Amino acid sequence: MRKINALLTGAALVAVLPACGEEAPDAASEPSQRQDSAKLTTLHGEGEFTDYRPGTQASAIRYDKKLVPSGAEAEVTLTADSSGVRVELEVSGLLPNREYGAHVHVKECGPTGDDAGPHFQHEEDPKQPSVDPKYANPENEIWLDFTTDDEGEAEVTSAVKFTLGDRVPGSVVLHEHHTGTEEGEAGTAGGRIACITLVKQ
Repeated sequence: MRKINALLTGAALVAVLPACGEEAPDAASEPSQRQDSAKLTTLHGEGEFTDYRPGTQASAIRYDKKLVPSGAEAEVTLTADSSGVRVELEVSGLLPNREYGAHVHVKECGPTGDDAGPHFQHEEDPKQPSVDPKYANPENEIWLDFTTDDEGEAEVTSAVKFTLGDRVPGSVVLHEHHTGTEEGEAGTAGGRIACITLVKQ
C-alpha cells in the first residue's frame, strides 16, 4: 500500500510539473486577462423602422417615409475593447440599388434626427457641426456608408483603432447619401432619415 501511494504521489508531481523546456503558467497573467475582458463593451440596436410616437420608446425611428419605406429594418452591433471599436450594420427593406450614408452618433434617437446629436468623434472638434477633415474623417469617427442591392438590403462593417474610454455612443443615424470628405462638407451626408438607438448589453 505504501508503495502504491508513493507511485501515485510521483504521478501527481509529473502531472503538475511543466515539460522540459516549457515555462510554468504565470498566475500573475490571469488578473490581466480578466481586466481585458472587463474592458469589453457591447452595444446593440435593432428593429423595424417606425414613425416617432410620443410616449413610446421605439428602437428604430424613421424621419423620411420615401427613403425608408414601411417594413424596412436594421440591426447594429458595436463591440469595443482596448484594441479598438468594430461596428456591424445590416439593413433590409430600403430602396434598391441606392447609396445611403450612416454614422455613429453621440445621443439616442428622438422625435427628430437632430436629437441624436453630432457624430461620435474620438478627438472632438471644438466647432460643431464638424466639417473639418481633421476631425470629420473615418479614422476619427465611425462611418458606415453602404449601397443597397436589388432587394434593398446591405451589410457593412467599420473598424477603428481608437477606444471608447468613458464615453459611449447612443445611436446610428442613416443619411440621404454617402459621406462627403472635402473641406467644408467633410462628414456631411444629407438629411437624417432614420435612427437606431444603441443599448448596452
